[in-house]
Amino acid sequence: MSRIEFQSVSKRFPGVLALNGVSFAIPRGTCHALIGENGAGKSTLGKILAGVYSADGGEIRLDGKPIAPADPLAARQLGIAMVHQELAFCPNLSVAENLCLGDLPLRPGGFVDRAALHARTREMLASIHAAIDPDALIGTLSTGQEQLVQIAAAVGTGARVIVMDEPSSSLSAGETRALFTLVRQLKARGLTLIYVSHRISELFELCDHITVLRDGRHIATEAIPATTPARVVSQMIGRELRAQTPAHLARPAGPERLRLEALSSPGKFSDISLTVHAGEIVGLAGLVGAGRSETVQAAFGLDPTATGRVLVDARAIAPRSIEAALAARIGLMPEDRKRQGLILGLNCRENTALASLPLLSRFGWVRRRAERSLAERYQKRLRVKAPSLETIVSGLSGGNQQKIALAKWLARDCDVLLIDEPTRGVDVGAKAEIYALLDELACEGKALLVVSSELPELLGLCSRILVLRAGRLAGEVPRANFSEAALMRLMAGIEPAAA
Repeated sequence: MSRIEFQSVSKRFPGVLALNGVSFAIPRGTCHALIGENGAGKSTLGKILAGVYSADGGEIRLDGKPIAPADPLAARQLGIAMVHQELAFCPNLSVAENLCLGDLPLRPGGFVDRAALHARTREMLASIHAAIDPDALIGTLSTGQEQLVQIAAAVGTGARVIVMDEPSSSLSAGETRALFTLVRQLKARGLTLIYVSHRISELFELCDHITVLRDGRHIATEAIPATTPARVVSQMIGRELRAQTPAHLARPAGPERLRLEALSSPGKFSDISLTVHAGEIVGLAGLVGAGRSETVQAAFGLDPTATGRVLVDARAIAPRSIEAALAARIGLMPEDRKRQGLILGLNCRENTALASLPLLSRFGWVRRRAERSLAERYQKRLRVKAPSLETIVSGLSGGNQQKIALAKWLARDCDVLLIDEPTRGVDVGAKAEIYALLDELACEGKALLVVSSELPELLGLCSRILVLRAGRLAGEVPRANFSEAALMRLMAGIEPAAA
């Protein structure tokens, strides 16, 4: 008997049919992959099972019995839990307080029983072999540790079915391997796991079966040994995805646009010097903690302790000044689009125009017609899938949020773009669109400095790649010498700096 059966499940949001009659089954004690483009309905289906949303139609069966959890607590009582992509904790409370927040052990008089609280927390963390201090504040933990606390909360409360929504999207390589080990251990203990991810390689490594959704519809459910990554990609996007050589590589680079001279920041990075020319995409690679994000943030004026010089078109700009960077037509698309790149409570129009408000305002008032015209132009150019310009950004899929975060800087017509993790949490179809857009910008003469943790992404996009190691520039790899091995040797420090 299947542990979970979805039968014609449907869900509608304002202007969007998120799920349209989805039906498939998941055997007990397996790890089941759920994949699709942004907006395909993967997270929505997981949230319906976990009681976050209610289905508008259809039925879910657990061990043959119909279930319809009205909220996450009802789902927990059925043995279903969800590990969310966006980690939802109280950062100013301890691990113990977060884990037991919904059911704090109390002593007579209504006071929290601290001994019982710590005993229960240690038991929950031990259930997944997590060595985390119960008294540590959640806000002081790494993303990987926060992820473990979420899983401990699920396993420690007796969950038999766990939905994992993009669990590795924010993890380092080492944290991802630890997550994989834990997933295998949980499956060996008989738990049923639903693993939602855009990373096809990890699905083929971890999962037993894979279900593909497209535009809210069920496309296929197959055993992993019976399919291939190429087949899954084709099912996801409804067409074959062909790799193309970026057009800007065939054109000579233009004049120097951006120069960093001895850029340094205490404890973060030191003596970073590099150039980026018009019509060029330069990659910035390195292991977690190498200083990549910190370097581009400092170049944009966000680091008050940074020293060194930033020059645009051979003119030095005022140090540590965001206003000077904006005046020099530099734009920064940060790594974390939700916390740094967008205002989630605003709509698509407002977010797109955010960096251009001084250009759209007259006597302190925004010219709404000009704002709408600007937003419409870039929503069409980036093919943003949203019901309207007035749609609140928090309701969009990750890929469409990423496009809005990029549109904000394109609308300002920046000549230099610092782009940190351009396709983080984005499906293969949206990735291809973003790659094509970056190539188009380079062909227009923009200078792009791109940070990415995905080496194939840099190898496909860039004319050359600079490698940071422990806060210093370890070397440069020209396109003629591109290979993952060459980059990894520089990143790990097993090759001389002259690559």
